[in-house]
Amino acid sequence: MSVDPNEEDIMTAALRLPDKQDWTVDDLKLLPPDLFYELIDGRLILPSPTTFHQLLGVEIVLALRPGCPEGYVAVPDMSLDIDQCSEPRPDVAVIADSEMMRTPVPVDKAILVVEIVSPTSHFRDMHAKTKVYAAAGLKHYWVIDPTFSHGLVLTEFQPGGNGDYEIVSNTSEIFETDEPFPVKINLLALTALRNKYLAAQEES
Repeated sequence: MSVDPNEEDIMTAALRLPDKQDWTVDDLKLLPPDLFYELIDGRLILPSPTTFHQLLGVEIVLALRPGCPEGYVAVPDMSLDIDQCSEPRPDVAVIADSEMMRTPVPVDKAILVVEIVSPTSHFRDMHAKTKVYAAAGLKHYWVIDPTFSHGLVLTEFQPGGNGDYEIVSNTSEIFETDEPFPVKINLLALTALRNKYLAAQEES
């Protein structure tokens, strides 16, 4: 499951996009239609997730939907409108029903965002995005990391006293919470699913 850490930069060059580190949402019109991208603090990211990464997102959506409050729905892979320098595309978000037919969705219409770590995104998901989401006022942010050998790890962030995110929980077993609504996620089962596909890869 190795990924070249410079893969995203190589993809940007291959598309002959401007070589710049200060992208804004206004610059996104330069991108080809239907390109999979996100903008984080002025940096254009062109992710290339694995199939398991995408499947994991579906599993999280299914775990979230039963507890979603009235008027909200858990959805995969959609863009959030934050500011001129940031338009992230979280793996999963819980958004208001009123935003289902538009993109990007205003961040204040999301009550939860979940990011799934890929081999090239650990720093971005655990650090860069925590600053962006906290500054935007998002109260609930979770990161699921499937790259640890012992199993998937879910880290829960919430704003602290100074407004920056603080880690309030971290587990690789059963995650349960009542905030922002009742949720139970069996990380042990998701780890078993990951290990099944890793074993199949090794046998092929």
